[in-house]
Order: sequence, then structure tokens, then C-alpha cells
Amino acid sequence: MTHKPVTMVQTDYISVVYEQSRTPKTDYPRQLVAYLMDRFGLKAGDHLLEVGCGRGDFLLTFHDMGLRCAGVDVEGRSNELLPGLDVRQCDVSKELLPFGDDTFDVVYHKSLIEHLYSPENLMEETYRVLKPGGVTIILTPDWVSQMKVFYEDFTHCRPYDVTSLRDLLTIKGFSSVHTELFYQLPVVWRFPSLKILCKVPQLFVSTPKARKLTQTTGIKFFRWSVELMVLGYGKKQ
Repeated sequence: MTHKPVTMVQTDYISVVYEQSRTPKTDYPRQLVAYLMDRFGLKAGDHLLEVGCGRGDFLLTFHDMGLRCAGVDVEGRSNELLPGLDVRQCDVSKELLPFGDDTFDVVYHKSLIEHLYSPENLMEETYRVLKPGGVTIILTPDWVSQMKVFYEDFTHCRPYDVTSLRDLLTIKGFSSVHTELFYQLPVVWRFPSLKILCKVPQLFVSTPKARKLTQTTGIKFFRWSVELMVLGYGKKQ
């Protein structure tokens, strides 16, 4: 019996996970970027690197806000999707960032570090390419609130909580380290006292159930009051 060769048709992570119908583009990147710039004193003209820039929702927004932006991603498609920006292909789990020492004022990444089995190379390279006094801003899923859904993304490798991210930043030499639980609800950024209301569904609703409630009702409060991120900040000495 002879077997016909099988032709495998493969696609990439960005095309699957960030396909428009599954992850539609929204106004959230603009709101988050404005919040981070205000909170951490970022300003037009600052040189920012986004690691794991993907399809570029955040990188383009930082650029529109007046920052000088560059990006890296393991997927080559990011270069195609962001032709007007300095975007380079790089596997930050093992490769050196393709930039010189003391280049950037800010290194930012969201939903990236949990995809790496080991964060050492990323953090050491982040420190190297930051200018003295430069800062890193990290957002990653909170393991405590997302443990039931964390591995639905098959590329997730290593979860974090507030303590583990704080320890990582400190061990890698960053100063002024701060980590906190972060609500992806812009109204909470404007009125932090509303965090008290967010704690009510946390007592009774799991993350999967909160997602279903939001899908059924269209009310984002259910999901994002339960499904939290960890926000981390550190400065290069």
C-alpha cells in the first residue's frame, strides 16, 4: 500500500487568536494607553519598545499619542501588519533584542510573559535596552482569578500573580518596583472606589461564568470585575 504525501496547511498565532471576528478591534487600546501614559508620566517623544506587539493595536496607539515606537514579535506577520513602524522579528525567549544598549525610555508588553517558559532572557534584555531611569510596564493574566481558563490558550506556559511578578522585577535589578491587581474596566481607573463593587461578583461567580454572563448580557462588568490582570512596573537604576 502506498501513502500519498500529506500537505499540511499551517497558519500563525496572530491570524488565529486575533482574527477579527474572534478578537475584534475596540477602543480599549486607546483608553489603556492614555491611562498608562498619565499614570506613569509617559510623554510624546519618549522612545518606546513593545515586546510581543502582535497585530499592533497598542503599538499604533502609542505612536498616535506621539511616542517614538518600535516593536518586536516572534511572528513575522507583525512586520507585514505594521509597515510604517520599526517592527522586527525576534524570539525573546532566547534571542537578544535587536537594539543597542540604553536605547528606550519605556519597554512595554501586555499578555506576553506568560507565553515564556523562562522569563530570564526577556527581563535581562529589557534592562539592557532601557536607558538609565527608563521604565518597564508589564501586564499579564492574574493566575488566582484565571486559573480555570489560563490554559485555554495552548501557548500559555507560566502563570504569575502579584508576588511572583514583583519578585521577578526585583531580582532582575529593577528599582521602584510596584505590582498590583489590575481591573480592565476604564470606569474603575477613573473611580478607584468602584473596586469595592467589583469584589461582590468575585465572591459568587467564577471567571468562566462571568464570561458567559457578559456574553449573554453584553455587560462587560461581569467579566472584567472577576477576570483580573497583574500590572507590574520597574525602573532601571
